[in-house]
Amino acid sequence: MQFDRIVRDPAIVNGQPCIKGTRLTVSRVLSALAAYPDHKELLRNYPSLDDEAIQQALAYAAAAVEDRVIELVRLPCVSRVLSIT
Repeated sequence: MQFDRIVRDPAIVNGQPCIKGTRLTVSRVLSALAAYPDHKELLRNYPSLDDEAIQQALAYAAAAVEDRVIELVRLPCVSRVLSIT
């Protein structure tokens, strides 16, 4: 997915990913989504947000924490017998 509504600029909120044209960070948008179960109330309190910006913030966050599958290599078992004298 292309994130044309998410920008990173060192001059804006220390380079944190934010909604283009605002100082709303992706993190702030996620926190607001958790705090406002009513979508309409969220948009009233954050008038610079719209549905597309919210969708991209969610997708960006999901991509940032995407699961990665790492193939494990099975190594042969090595047994050591320790003898204490």
